[in-house]
Amino acid sequence: MGNLNVVGLGPGNKDNMTFRAYDALIRSDYLVGYTNYIKLIPKEITGKEIISTGMGDEVLRCEQALEKANEGYEVSLVCSGDSVIYGMASLCYELIDKYKNVTINVIPAVTAAVSGSALIGAALGNDFTVISLSNYLTKKEDTYKRLKACAEADFVMALYNPKSNKRPDCLKDACEFLLKYIEEERICAVAKNIGRENETFEIMTLIELKDFDADMYSTVFIGSSMTTIIDDKFVTKRGYSI
Repeated sequence: MGNLNVVGLGPGNKDNMTFRAYDALIRSDYLVGYTNYIKLIPKEITGKEIISTGMGDEVLRCEQALEKANEGYEVSLVCSGDSVIYGMASLCYELIDKYKNVTINVIPAVTAAVSGSALIGAALGNDFTVISLSNYLTKKEDTYKRLKACAEADFVMALYNPKSNKRPDCLKDACEFLLKYIEEERICAVAKNIGRENETFEIMTLIELKDFDADMYSTVFIGSSMTTIIDDKFVTKRGYSI
């Protein structure tokens, strides 16, 4: 039997990686992942066979990891952020029937919604949701149904994939849609390069967010009616009487 560890690397540096994730990487014979995620593996972890694939090769990536584990190797399939939230864990389980000699171990990590919330203040202090603006696997109309529901339910929203080369106006369009349901002055924030060099954040209103130059390394936060600014930080109140 071989082991396939589906490992979340966290936001991008060793300090924010879990001990379980680090130990799995150390134990592994093979490290498999998207090319840019392989670069996030701590440099002291050496002597491993590396299998990397490009964007859009997610199925191939999981199959290659499963094949090596099926041969009896210890394999880690690495994911940026968390291995379950928009990660490869679910796809590996979908493919597992073809590989009878593999045990899957899912190793969670700190996703961008959590690490970004801490960077900008305490964004997720009350009910929240995470939504990807990418239309790669989800139809745009389905995404907008979710945005509308979350706006009407007064969730804090953490938005992933706000922009790409093929979707330059993705965030702008989403903000224009949300302005039908949320006031212009709603507190928002953008966290960039979370846990990496040059990490930064900016707090703004929803109307200002509409024209903000986010990028593929950005996580966007849209506050709820419980969100306020305290000491220049984005804070969502839990509701305590103080």
